[in-house]
Amino acid sequence: MNVWFLDASILLASEDPDDEHHRDARRLLAGGGTLASLDLALYEVTNVAVRSWHDRSAADRLVQRLAAVSEDGGLVRADAALMVAAAMIAEEHGISVYDAAYVAAARASDGRLVSGDVRDLVSRGLAVLPGEAVARQSDVDERH
Repeated sequence: MNVWFLDASILLASEDPDDEHHRDARRLLAGGGTLASLDLALYEVTNVAVRSWHDRSAADRLVQRLAAVSEDGGLVRADAALMVAAAMIAEEHGISVYDAAYVAAARASDGRLVSGDVRDLVSRGLAVLPGEAVARQSDVDERH
């Protein structure tokens, strides 16, 4: 596994100490693996921080985390080809095109999607929880 592809839920969990995945999300972001995400995550995390949390400083920190991810593994742009793939994945798995866009982007990056969305992504085998990603990364680190 070369790339851990993060959806917005993981980035938000890294900022929210009340989120059940907070600790593992922080560990994953601080770990040695290559991280990537989708450009749409910028909109989603900023929107949640500003509109739901009413916390502009959290929005700034989340944008900085995404900037670091961008410099690491990159941000995949949601373009026409990605959306065609996302639409096919959405139909196949009965999930939103938005969630499917993360799946399509992770596949295009030859990465593994990490998400806190158990119902739509993890339970369908389309993503792993951050704790699993951290454990797998630790196994890789120990072998090297």
